[in-house]
Amino acid sequence: MIIRDLVKDQRKLFWVLHLGGWFAWGLIVKYGYTRVLLEGTAPNYFLYVMTITVIGIVITLGLRLVYRYLWNRPAWTQALGFIAACAGGGFLWLKSRSFIYYNWIEHAKDMDAWKEKVGDAAELYEKVSYLNSFLSSCTIMVAWSVLYFAIKYYQIFQEVQKSALKSAAMAHEAQLKMLRYQLNPHFLFNTLNAISTLVLEQQTELANRMVSKLSSFLRYSLDNDPMQKITLKQELAALKLYLDIEKVRFEERLTLDLDIGEEAASALIPSLLLQPLVENAIKYGIARSEEGGHLRIAARVFAGDLLLELSDDGPGVALVDGQIPDANGVGLRNTRERLMELYGNQHSFRLSKTEPHGLTVSIRIPHETDS
Repeated sequence: MIIRDLVKDQRKLFWVLHLGGWFAWGLIVKYGYTRVLLEGTAPNYFLYVMTITVIGIVITLGLRLVYRYLWNRPAWTQALGFIAACAGGGFLWLKSRSFIYYNWIEHAKDMDAWKEKVGDAAELYEKVSYLNSFLSSCTIMVAWSVLYFAIKYYQIFQEVQKSALKSAAMAHEAQLKMLRYQLNPHFLFNTLNAISTLVLEQQTELANRMVSKLSSFLRYSLDNDPMQKITLKQELAALKLYLDIEKVRFEERLTLDLDIGEEAASALIPSLLLQPLVENAIKYGIARSEEGGHLRIAARVFAGDLLLELSDDGPGVALVDGQIPDANGVGLRNTRERLMELYGNQHSFRLSKTEPHGLTVSIRIPHETDS
């Protein structure tokens, strides 16, 4: 939990890595390694290491300000700035280390005595040692800078990835809402058509009943978020509102048989999943038969999945590879797309013939509950 909170807070993360990295270098790389290598150190050596570590911390904070200034500059400016900052920081750190070392550890008179003893070789050794120390200081500055940029770019990558995921989620939500809301105008058009017919035929009582039922159904539809899942029991209650509208037209010619398992009734499904399928069955099946027809909805939970089946005994349609060729209706297509958006490959949507005639829609989705 602490690490997760630290990663989210970039300011705290910088200071933990910055201070932790430098003191790890001072205690382990510089002091610890030197103590093991020389089997002991001068009395003030630990204080010297901690002091140059703090100076390194301050100098690299200056590099951070330089890199912030260069961040949005052209690439060549950033490259030159990187080289100059590392070289300048390394030189400044070396000068500070040399000053402190020759005042706390080695005294000037001791160094003069050593040079006089060694002779001409001392000058060459001093130059080589200075160059080596300068390169070492610059290497530390380069290492710090590389880590700084690596972490900075990683954080940017994480932000971009998070933004992309958020955009994808918003697009996914918009797609689902579009598919869901596309059904309501389609259903509304058909219902208003039926009401218009009833008015023209002067069947005002039936038209009034249909308007009242339509109002109840639309209120239910608008009150439910298409992104939220509801129980199958709630879905069937909404479906009853829709069928009440259709029964105004079909009266006793439309019958419904429910075969819902007890466990399946509490399963969660996308809201108004069944309504377009029932509408499709009525429009292309039952409405084409003079005697009307029969609808059957069955639901069972099996092997961790919810199995839904909706069948009618209408005239049926010709199926090619489980599809209706040249189908222009929105209901089946939108339902298939909604399921794909919500469940991906964890679902199936299949059409088959009802014996002796009619169409059966079979849906398999993961079994989910509120608990």
